[in-house]
Amino acid sequence: MTRQLLADLEWRGSIAQTTDRSELEKFLEGGKESVYLGIDPTAPSIHLGNLVAIVVLRRFQLAGHKPIALVGGATGLVGDPSGRNSERTLNEESVVANWVERIRGQLEGLLDFSGTNAATMANNLDWTAPVSALAFLRDIGKHFSVNQMLAKESVSARLEAGGISYTEFSYQVLQAFDFLELNRRNNCGLQIGGSDQWGNIVAGVDLIRRVSGKSAHALTIPLMTKADGEKFGKTATGAIWLDSKMTSPYAFFQFFLNSDDRDVEKLLKAFSFKGREELDSLFETLKSNPGAREAHRELAREVTTLVHGENECKKAENAAKALFGQSEIGELDLATLESAIQELPKTEIVKSSPLPTWVDLITATGVIESKSAARRIIKEGGAYLNNKKVASEDFAPSTEDLLHGRYLLLRKGKRELAAVILK
Repeated sequence: MTRQLLADLEWRGSIAQTTDRSELEKFLEGGKESVYLGIDPTAPSIHLGNLVAIVVLRRFQLAGHKPIALVGGATGLVGDPSGRNSERTLNEESVVANWVERIRGQLEGLLDFSGTNAATMANNLDWTAPVSALAFLRDIGKHFSVNQMLAKESVSARLEAGGISYTEFSYQVLQAFDFLELNRRNNCGLQIGGSDQWGNIVAGVDLIRRVSGKSAHALTIPLMTKADGEKFGKTATGAIWLDSKMTSPYAFFQFFLNSDDRDVEKLLKAFSFKGREELDSLFETLKSNPGAREAHRELAREVTTLVHGENECKKAENAAKALFGQSEIGELDLATLESAIQELPKTEIVKSSPLPTWVDLITATGVIESKSAARRIIKEGGAYLNNKKVASEDFAPSTEDLLHGRYLLLRKGKRELAAVILK
């Protein structure tokens, strides 16, 4: 079972590095072992980059192991130097505590907290806060070589970029302490995390060996990038969050639906819980009929359902179909329409009689840069209002065209959308 799990993770591109592979296999073959993943509360929500590792933790749980989801109430107060060229802004304790609770709530929907291998939630503030600075230096700090700490990639990169504070320099000691404590409290012998965490995780493995003489293990997951080289989970407007108020389910669904064809196979392997045979079939459709976007749709459905639930996923998919003319837009409920419109270029207008022309409205949204270009789009047959073709350059919508009394949906060609909102 364990070899199947590790082989499956490898096939999915979800293993960057491990400590001794044969020893790791032996450890996991022992039965229901505890595996932990740490997430620092650096924002009010988990983002897609975090989800990559959370899905791997879920795969360990499905294979019979016991996941520990650690939200770093202590390490979140300090800041991890990995992947950064400058110091983090330190947040107030009350802010971090609030973010810890919000992230814990999100994790509860992504792992199973019932059954014989129920997931466990942890907060490293519980064991870090009671330890005095002197005790920490004597009992934990003495096991760390400054030479080795300086050689770690995240630290050396910061030193080259201009320096690092003692606060962020000490982060790896705190993370190693977490692994030691979870090993003591939960008999946890494996930590997983992003590949940028390798040095910090191995420091924990080494600390456990030095303090208790026990063996522990590490597994890291590649940091995902898109085919164009950009960081996965980022858009022009910022990160894709799991909190529905920060990134709507519609925008979340659209992010995956609009994935570059070159990324879809990688994303399905990373996020889907479908078996290899079913995924191979989707990969075939991607090659043989890319225009159908069947693989894109399955990807968007599965990840949106995982994060937001089946009902919100259906709403998001229905909104996408309606906005692009594949179903009746007038049937969308107000909340779904508003969440979809939130993601579009838009303009607000004051109610008037008559309303401005389609040419004036589309130009005001910025989707078309000039009125002459807008008139040309109408002549070419590519202008739409609420998915109905606009045939005349002088066409102006009436109040009867308003969706839910205050919205208009404008489209240029097949895919460029904009919205008008009546104040």
